[in-house]
Amino acid sequence: MSLSMHQASAPVFVQMLTSLRAILDKAEAHCTAKKIDPAVILGARLFPDMFPLTRQVQLTSDFAKGPMARLAGQEPPKWDDKEASFGELRARIDKTIEFVKSFRPDQIDGAETRDVTIPIGGNPTTFKGQRYLIGFALPNFFFHHTAAYSILRHNGIEIGKRDYLGQY
Repeated sequence: MSLSMHQASAPVFVQMLTSLRAILDKAEAHCTAKKIDPAVILGARLFPDMFPLTRQVQLTSDFAKGPMARLAGQEPPKWDDKEASFGELRARIDKTIEFVKSFRPDQIDGAETRDVTIPIGGNPTTFKGQRYLIGFALPNFFFHHTAAYSILRHNGIEIGKRDYLGQY
């Protein structure tokens, strides 16, 4: 039995977004318990030239909603990147999960050969659907999710691999 495009995308995005939401819950609880200003953690980076936690979460969201829309032949929704609290980031994740779940398998399956054009470095780049999902979208999604996890772990939030993976 082969793996469909929907099976390779939607459940993966939902699982990992759900884990990211739970990790943010732990981060906020840590801030409260240790009397740390949440803005310190939300603005934390692994290195000065990397995005802060807030932007990593926004990009994780973008690399779930964008591929789902594009694989279905739709334009991804544009959301303002204004989140400035743990609650607002969780709300964005919830909205992303709802968006991902709104796609039926028949909207995504068969997109393996669909042309998907996105701007990379200001230049339009065209992929076939399967290559876009497996070689670009999923790696970027996991990169930003891992960066968010790593920022929190580096800042003392007590999370581990089970938190990262979530419920599978």
